Amino acid sequence: MGIFSINKKKYATLKIEKKAEEKRVEPKRVEPNITGSGLWVKCPGCNDIIYKKDIKKNDMRCPNCDNYFKMSGKQRIELLIDKDTFEEFDIDLFTKDPLKFPDYAEKIENAKIKTKLKEGVISGVGKIFGMEVSIAAMDFSFLGGSMGTVVGEKITRAIERGMERKIPVIVVATSGGARMHEGILSLMQMAKTSAALDRLREKGVPFISIPVDPTTGGVTASFAMLGDVIISEPKALIGFAGPRVIEQTIKQKLPEGFQLSEFVQECGMVDIIAKRQDLKKTVHRVLDNLFGL
Repeated sequence: MGIFSINKKKYATLKIEKKAEEKRVEPKRVEPNITGSGLWVKCPGCNDIIYKKDIKKNDMRCPNCDNYFKMSGKQRIELLIDKDTFEEFDIDLFTKDPLKFPDYAEKIENAKIKTKLKEGVISGVGKIFGMEVSIAAMDFSFLGGSMGTVVGEKITRAIERGMERKIPVIVVATSGGARMHEGILSLMQMAKTSAALDRLREKGVPFISIPVDPTTGGVTASFAMLGDVIISEPKALIGFAGPRVIEQTIKQKLPEGFQLSEFVQECGMVDIIAKRQDLKKTVHRVLDNLFGL
């Protein structure tokens, strides 16, 4: 298991050439979860009107053009974990309002009603083609997938569960970053999750990070980029600050596709880009090779 103690390059430098005459074309982005009333939705990829049930049956992909729609945490678990093998943990953890932030308690309650979740991550133990794993899947529909104290705690416990049982750890990340409503307490989750992963690596247990669209802010700056292997989906937004903020800071136009998974892979921050329908097989193949099962 010495492979997991090898020092990896944690960053990549990027040289950006200024091309003022070149017209920038924004890449098409994936859409949010299919919510609200109605039976149909317009696909942003092909502009066809698609029956919602057809999209859900197709792993939240357009059956015509394969455009990706966002998946909930539960859908991610169903995509990756063998049927009837998932056991959820830490169900009773819920968020309080430690800083008495204006309207925060109300926003939490509204998010619970909207998503039918207690927080923005689901964690537990299940099997991938018979291989037991500890898994956590974030849900962007819960306050933008922001990482507060409970989200950080549940992800840390998922990592520690893998450590105790000596089973691989998988985290599907999708987030707008740290949760501003909890101030420094949310920022501390970056250090806590990273420290837990360092202990996991010392035990020689593999960690697969799956940042999906979008993964930004403090989540990208912590556990999402610390995987022994990092796997993503096509055209997933992965970065820290948004492209507009970066452009305003460096006073330059960014390349087309900047911060999408294909671009990030070229810079060495993502190892594998797998199509959604192949994601489970890809994760299993990687774990089978790394874990020697």
